[in-house]
Amino acid sequence: MIARRVVVALGLAQLISWGTTYYLIGGFGEQISADLGWGRDIVYGGFAAALLMMGVVSPLAGRWVDGRGGREVMVSGALINAAGCAGLALSHQIGTYFASWIVLGLGMRLTLYDAAFAALARIGGPEARRAMSGITLLGGLAATVFWPLGHTLSEHFGWRIAVLAYAGFALLTIPLHLLIPNKRFAGVPSSGVAAPKQPRAASRRQLAAAGGLYAVIMTGANFLNAGMSAHMIAVLSGLGLTVTVAVWIATLRGIGQSAARLCEVLFGGRLDPLALNLMACLIMPLSFIAGLFSGTSKEMGIAFALLYGACNGILTITRGTLPLILFDHRSYGTLVGRLIVPSFILPAAA
Repeated sequence: MIARRVVVALGLAQLISWGTTYYLIGGFGEQISADLGWGRDIVYGGFAAALLMMGVVSPLAGRWVDGRGGREVMVSGALINAAGCAGLALSHQIGTYFASWIVLGLGMRLTLYDAAFAALARIGGPEARRAMSGITLLGGLAATVFWPLGHTLSEHFGWRIAVLAYAGFALLTIPLHLLIPNKRFAGVPSSGVAAPKQPRAASRRQLAAAGGLYAVIMTGANFLNAGMSAHMIAVLSGLGLTVTVAVWIATLRGIGQSAARLCEVLFGGRLDPLALNLMACLIMPLSFIAGLFSGTSKEMGIAFALLYGACNGILTITRGTLPLILFDHRSYGTLVGRLIVPSFILPAAA
């Protein structure tokens, strides 16, 4: 059984890590463009470079977690995130701007959900599902916390000071990551926990089919997530909402994510991860239909943010829990690290 303090610490670390890295461009992209006089293709191209970097290093990151544990990997990632944020804050040239984003890409792959899920799988094996769901509760609030926080900091001090403050926040995750146990699941279930089932993908053919489908689903989900993380505020503004209202509505995405994840924690144990994944995939298109009417109806914008957030929240959980039932947990980080490479490469175009 994974200790509750580890889950809480990792959840808080996820909130800070996502807020200071992945959601950074969504909060500051337009300000960076206006201040430096660069086109949006250059400004958001930096984020795309970070996603490409995440894809390139993903297999290595997965093997690193499997071999050395999550503590060492995620502490290193926190230091790298801080360096990347500091580099962005000091950037005046396109070269240093892109270099800083590439550094952030490495740090993100070592600190965000995929690294955390692999760390939990190494500690808890098949029992890690509940812990995976638990850390996403706080992580899902990253945009809700950091988009308004970043907006306030940049209004008072400018985007450079705000991003430099993000570097400081990234360093605060180090003591949280140090709480990750450096142990490996012994294969003996905890008291009161049923013996783990064998992976469903047993044969080579089943492994190939399950791995291929998993990669396709997660690539599609991450494509949408990358696009919404970078452009959701701009999209809502483009549909006719004021920037202030767009920021407020966009932050509701985090509420939807965490609400759905709380339901999964409370009741999801009765549902198969495959069923949860299918349900989220079927409902998500409805959120974008609501989003089309955001410019004429704030209520539809709110529905869009909450519904999309809820579906994305469930898909984030199944990104971590599906491999637990499909594959051998002992090679979780290595296998998933390879399978999710396309989920970083393709969204770079978003």
